[in-house]
Amino acid sequence: MTTKSKKPVKPVEKPFLKGNPTDERTVKTALGFFGVLVLTAFMTFMVCTAMSMDNRILRIVLNSMVELLVLFIFYNNAIGRGTEAVARGEILWQRQEKGHPFTEKERAICFHPAKGYVTGVLGTIPILICAIILAVTADRQVTGYGALPSWVSSLQGRNELGDALAAYTVREGMSVVDVIRILVRVGVMPFVSMVGAENRDGMLLLERLSPIIVLLPAIAYGTGYLQGQKERTRIHTGIAENRKSRARKEKRARKARMNRPKGPEQLN
Repeated sequence: MTTKSKKPVKPVEKPFLKGNPTDERTVKTALGFFGVLVLTAFMTFMVCTAMSMDNRILRIVLNSMVELLVLFIFYNNAIGRGTEAVARGEILWQRQEKGHPFTEKERAICFHPAKGYVTGVLGTIPILICAIILAVTADRQVTGYGALPSWVSSLQGRNELGDALAAYTVREGMSVVDVIRILVRVGVMPFVSMVGAENRDGMLLLERLSPIIVLLPAIAYGTGYLQGQKERTRIHTGIAENRKSRARKEKRARKARMNRPKGPEQLN
């Protein structure tokens, strides 16, 4: 016995008004983005440090999973904001069709394809500036002088050996670039763990690519925001499908009542 397959419901798209790439809430949203960025950087630093291991393949797999999880957090968070923005645009469209007034600020808050990317980049600016400075000034890190044995340290007082051993006693202070390097490496910790601090050439390449890497959460956020339009279409399609399903059930119920056999008629 074959059953009729349900016809796929045609996607239901409702018109909406588009907003601007920025609005009065952009700065506040960008600050929130930066706060989440700092929090996730701290968490990934703790997790990736705990997952340090000699097995390079396993280290790459685990740290890749951590980075993908971070990107998913930003992506998923932006979907909700994009969906809300499209819903606002639909409401303003209805108000416009009915001739009801609304302000330009209300319209600016509505969905715009570039708004997610703009917000993400603005929220990334502090770490992005540091990454650009590091990328420009990056140099291959070399191992410094080691500690002198105690029996050699006793020879520093001799004139013929003191100058040669002076380099071992001079300690350079931490520069601004060193502080920036630490901040950027914490921000891209999963990639640092994948490359390995002992791989100096790899770390140099990573530091030069760090401006692109620190923008990955912003890209994930902007891409997630774009899904708001598809999410609203999915919601409207689901509502339409439920209505059709309910109408079919009511139709079958009415037909069943009409076809129900009547009882014997009462004789007078």
